[in-house]
Amino acid sequence: MKKLLIVLGLITLLAVIVACAAPPTPVPPTPVPTTAPTPAPTTAPTAAPAAKGAWVDEVVFFEEPDAAKAVNIMEAGDAQLYGLGISDPKVIAKLKESKKLTTEFAYGSTSELSFNPAVFKDAAKLNPFSVPAIREAVNWIVDRNYVAKEIYGGVAIAMWTVFNPIFPDFAKVADVAKGIEISHGYNQAKGKSTIEAEMKKLGAELTGGKWTYKGAPVSLVFLIRTEDERRGMGDYIAKQFEDLGFTVDRQYKTAAEASPIWIASDPTEGKWHMYTGGWASTAINRDLGTNFDFYYTARGRTDTLWQAYKPAAEFDKLADRLNRGDYKDAAERTQLMAQALPLSMKDSVRIFIVNRVSAYPRPTNLAVGVDLAAGPFSGMWPFTIQLDGKSGGQVKIAQPSQLTQPWNVVGGSNWLYDNTINRATRNPATLPDPYTGLWWPQLASTAEVTVQQGVPVFKTLDWVTLKTAPTIEVPKDAWADWDAEKQAFITAGERFTQTVTSKAKIVVNFDKGMFSTKWHDGSNLSLGDFIMSFIMGFDRAKEKSPIYDETTVSTFKSFMTFFKGARIVSKDPLTIEIYTDQTNLDAETMATNAANTFFPLYTQGNAPWHTLALGWQADANKELAFSTAKAAKLKVEWMSYISGPSLAILDKYLNQSLTKAFIPYEKAMAQFVTADEASTRYKNASAFYKQYAHIWVGNGPMFLYSVKPTEKIVTIRKFAGFADDSTKWARFAEAKIPTVAITGPNRVTVGQAAEYTVNVNFKKDPYPMKDIDAVKFLVVDATGNLALSADAKAVKDGQWTATLTADQTNKLATGSNRLEVVVVSKLVAIPAAESLQFVTIK
Repeated sequence: MKKLLIVLGLITLLAVIVACAAPPTPVPPTPVPTTAPTPAPTTAPTAAPAAKGAWVDEVVFFEEPDAAKAVNIMEAGDAQLYGLGISDPKVIAKLKESKKLTTEFAYGSTSELSFNPAVFKDAAKLNPFSVPAIREAVNWIVDRNYVAKEIYGGVAIAMWTVFNPIFPDFAKVADVAKGIEISHGYNQAKGKSTIEAEMKKLGAELTGGKWTYKGAPVSLVFLIRTEDERRGMGDYIAKQFEDLGFTVDRQYKTAAEASPIWIASDPTEGKWHMYTGGWASTAINRDLGTNFDFYYTARGRTDTLWQAYKPAAEFDKLADRLNRGDYKDAAERTQLMAQALPLSMKDSVRIFIVNRVSAYPRPTNLAVGVDLAAGPFSGMWPFTIQLDGKSGGQVKIAQPSQLTQPWNVVGGSNWLYDNTINRATRNPATLPDPYTGLWWPQLASTAEVTVQQGVPVFKTLDWVTLKTAPTIEVPKDAWADWDAEKQAFITAGERFTQTVTSKAKIVVNFDKGMFSTKWHDGSNLSLGDFIMSFIMGFDRAKEKSPIYDETTVSTFKSFMTFFKGARIVSKDPLTIEIYTDQTNLDAETMATNAANTFFPLYTQGNAPWHTLALGWQADANKELAFSTAKAAKLKVEWMSYISGPSLAILDKYLNQSLTKAFIPYEKAMAQFVTADEASTRYKNASAFYKQYAHIWVGNGPMFLYSVKPTEKIVTIRKFAGFADDSTKWARFAEAKIPTVAITGPNRVTVGQAAEYTVNVNFKKDPYPMKDIDAVKFLVVDATGNLALSADAKAVKDGQWTATLTADQTNKLATGSNRLEVVVVSKLVAIPAAESLQFVTIK
């Protein structure tokens, strides 16, 4: 574990060195092989090619909030995985000694402090965090290094900004991030004086060391999660506020208990002030620039809390531009991120505190693709999980919480644990590479990305072709908007008064056999599912729509600033064209975004048009609502497709459609959906509901078999109708993370050259030079300062040389120095590192 944290520290240090060494230049991302390697899995030999769909027959999820207990259950053989990365150092130490479990590590989890930024309706109740300056001042009263070392036991590193230091974009702004680390580092006196000044402006009084407002103590309701180290973090932060004179109401809650309060209640009702938040990446994030829009603006999510976010105009504009890819080149993108980071600290609706190293134990007979950011629960897990190297068997997964919020694909639960389950019910257009974050085709087949000359886009994988053009004209017949009242598409010729161009044109070709694949109720995937998804992207933000939801408007307005039009070029096999001003440095991401413009993947899962139509009617008639914010406003049930009172209402519309099949947006959908197809689909859905008592119909390798809300047990089973070979994604069974060893003199005479051998291996095999992007070394001198940094020289596969010249050693003072080596592989996104101490003498 100590070595893991040394690696994290070296990566961060290297990022700062790289960022400070030269101004940013528009260079392509690190190249990786276009065809992923196929290492032989150590835990499971490759099964027979004839196997189809998921490897395992069944996965049972059950709730266990205590990580230590979960590990005991796993060692007893009663569970195979735990749904949250473990960061308790005592538990990790136990895992290290376990003879029954092996442990993988991931680096994409963060802990933070979220604030309620609203002014409360009750004028007698003060919310200090409605003032940005007070939120910012909290950065100074929280000692992040203390939290990382003492509360997380060293299994974390301090984190100041919204940029996870492990992901590639951090290096581009590391100098700015380092400055923020200094300007917003622990400074109790500064935090106290700022908070006192702002509290007095609000009319509060500090009497006898206690803050009061209108004669009553200022009491802060603090929601503290109990399942992990956030409990200790919350207690520490509460004590910091108490020392400043605040009364703190510490409310210890699990995810399920806290969720209805912090994320779903009306912030102006004043039910809470602070919450110990946590986030886990579901894939390696190759574009951290979009984080500002997600974490700080109302466009991030439709939840009531997010709708209370009111960032300063300058910050809001920068967040929006970065989210839309509105920059002329890579250098401008870096500049925008550098400008946004300090403004995010001024806003501070949440402050990030630590980046956690997460341990994921598993028995040695279980194989699963482990994402370097998300651990074993990225989108790849249902395609790769396997027992004993063969088909069949049952896997049990314990989770800290589940069934935390209602499930509906449009605006339902965004909780990690719920999504871990429902991700197995999805068969998406593309899947993220667990080691690089690049997108691979699943139901998509190939893509052609054309961008205007000068637009910074790079391609890596062979399924995408990248071209440039002087101009890209949007066809006048392209669908460019939606008329909710007339239920008709608005063409580019109608939306724009003159010929319009776009920065990019993306053509996506889907698999030829895609429309023979099945939804879990037996219905075939069809073009109607794609058209429904496309329309829904517009309709909910239109005031004339029966399902209008005001929380979608800000996101939709941003979307319409870059979306120029779309066309269906071929119906079967399906080919689509997207015209947009939104670009990304990775062509693979642009192709994925284009595919999902039509693909029936909604915010929280895949769904066919006919089951979605049931919720559509319930939302339109104000009996249920897709989003939590709309449900709260109408005082109706937040829609669930898997349990609770929602099912009776959805079933009512299902029964009606058995008599007369309802086709949503019929004027537009009629040319893509026949009456016979609609009738058959509703019969399929009815039979599915009668058999499984829910209406969560997906299309992934596993289907939702049973839900027990009271017992908090969810079972998914292998879907027999899934057509892919089980071995399709077997190449991601193991990450080729390099190991580094340094040999060389431990005593160096000042003024004489010294040579060190750097050996880079994967397991016992030399790491091929063609798969290494860079081997860098640096020397930290006896005073703790960076003395030099340089590139090591390749000698042969698995061997590099780091040479300190006579001139370089001549500049070193006598004493103890440290040689640091960082190896960047083309096959994985996270570098490997090692260090060696040496003494300089005269």
